[in-house]
Amino acid sequence: MTETSIDDFTLDELLQLNKRNINPEDLKKYEGYMAEIFTAMGMDVNTPSTHETPRRFIEALLESTSGYEGDPKLIKAFPRECRGEPDCRLSQVIEGPIHFHSLCEHHVFPFYGEAYVGYVADERILGISKLTRLVRLYTKRFAVQERIGYQIADMLEALMRPHGVAVFMRAKHMCVEMRGVREISPATRTTVFRGVYADDPSLRAEFLNVCGIIK
Repeated sequence: MTETSIDDFTLDELLQLNKRNINPEDLKKYEGYMAEIFTAMGMDVNTPSTHETPRRFIEALLESTSGYEGDPKLIKAFPRECRGEPDCRLSQVIEGPIHFHSLCEHHVFPFYGEAYVGYVADERILGISKLTRLVRLYTKRFAVQERIGYQIADMLEALMRPHGVAVFMRAKHMCVEMRGVREISPATRTTVFRGVYADDPSLRAEFLNVCGIIK
């Protein structure tokens, strides 16, 4: 296969690349803010185990939200091996479960789970690892689960222009388990169907069967 770049969009437009650089002075300032907040919450930040907690917290947030920096490796697609054949419109690629962790933008509590991404190719296909990269592009941000599915579908359509896209996500939310109703059993499930998935019930059923939703 010969790699082809997606030439209809600039890399910045597709992936909103924005390398974050926090200078040492600002980092020290943010650490001070967090030390004040932790102290107000009751933590003693002057013990051997906690005096570096504000710095570690900032570093953990940066790592957990690295999706804002984009992923240039996504801007690659390949010509399709199956062109012009009627059966191709019914042949889907499904990747999952793709495990993810994210931070809820409402309370900055974690939510985590698994995603399944499916597509029916037209003239382009993606390397399988790109589907995992695509999920992580949007889950490694401050986010809400409902929006992530649409963002994944939008990007997949922009990258490939497939006949159809399907996204299923199942997650547990710590903002539900640790505060508020404090319910530990339910999982939140969201779906997005585009193109032939929206039009063809049997294709949707096949996808949801792989996701373990229907048998």
